[in-house]
Amino acid sequence: MKITTWNVNGIRAALGKNLKPWVLENAPDVLCLQEIKARPQQLTAEQQDFPGYDIVWNPAQRPGYSGVATFSRLAPAAVEIGLGEERFDIEGRAICTRQADFLLYNIYFPNGQRSQERVGYKLDFYARLLDICDRLLGSGENIIITGDFNTAHMPIDLANPKENETNSGFLPEERAWVDRYLEHGFVDVYRRLYPEQEQYTWWTYRMGARQRNIGWRIDYFLVSEGLAGRVRDVQIHDQVAGSDHCPVSLWLE
Repeated sequence: MKITTWNVNGIRAALGKNLKPWVLENAPDVLCLQEIKARPQQLTAEQQDFPGYDIVWNPAQRPGYSGVATFSRLAPAAVEIGLGEERFDIEGRAICTRQADFLLYNIYFPNGQRSQERVGYKLDFYARLLDICDRLLGSGENIIITGDFNTAHMPIDLANPKENETNSGFLPEERAWVDRYLEHGFVDVYRRLYPEQEQYTWWTYRMGARQRNIGWRIDYFLVSEGLAGRVRDVQIHDQVAGSDHCPVSLWLE
């Protein structure tokens, strides 16, 4: 089973930059998109037509902002929209689908760069999701969390760690929440497979950062320990354009 995650930074823009041909050619079994920045009603029938896929949408209330969508070749057995807390759910940041024998969370974690208040909101979001996952893991569920975490976990995960120690996305309190997920039974499967590899999934549009590969790895697959042994590979498609992020794919046995 192949699962692909991609922050497309606007689905309408990405559709104009080869999103659909790439998806149909690479044919993931499940595709998780973040930052779609549109409601389905704003897309034409042709833009929404991904042959063979069932699509679940969770747009933000605010127009042109945030939002996630999950595309599945087999319609999921169950769907949960949001995290059950209004201040998070109005921003369209979460979809949970039951895929085969596990729950798949497609998540667009908040960005804390606007203000200290948004950093607090981001940390609260991490806490809310982990509370939910703790309960599910305790009941015997297997879980995959994927999407844009908006945090680089370790110095190896960004090109300039020293220069970014006081910037949101690499703050100690943000990184500590990734640690907490790992302590609570999740595995960063890319880093387990490739402990020394320096690859990035996001590059600012400024200063030719992508051309110079001055990037951050902030798009992850966190897999519950009981499922991690079935992961065969994780690939960062860092040559794929179309957004300031690139797609990342996981192969599950």
